[in-house]
Amino acid sequence: ACALQTCISANTYSPEKCDAHLKRLYQCCSKLYQDRAESDGTERGSGSDQENISTACPMQKVVERWLKSHP
Repeated sequence: ACALQTCISANTYSPEKCDAHLKRLYQCCSKLYQDRAESDGTERGSGSDQENISTACPMQKVVERWLKSHP
């Protein structure tokens, strides 16, 4: 997330130059959402929901849509 922020700051008028950083972040977020979905069925009530929350990740649907349009 920090590398992405630095890239966007340096390329204010050309954010597409930061797509590689954004893709890595969204791939990480996608894995986080997948891991959370897998653990929801096996660890209910253990407090694990709090372990898999990131303020750097957009909503899951946004992540999925972006990854589909940027293969």
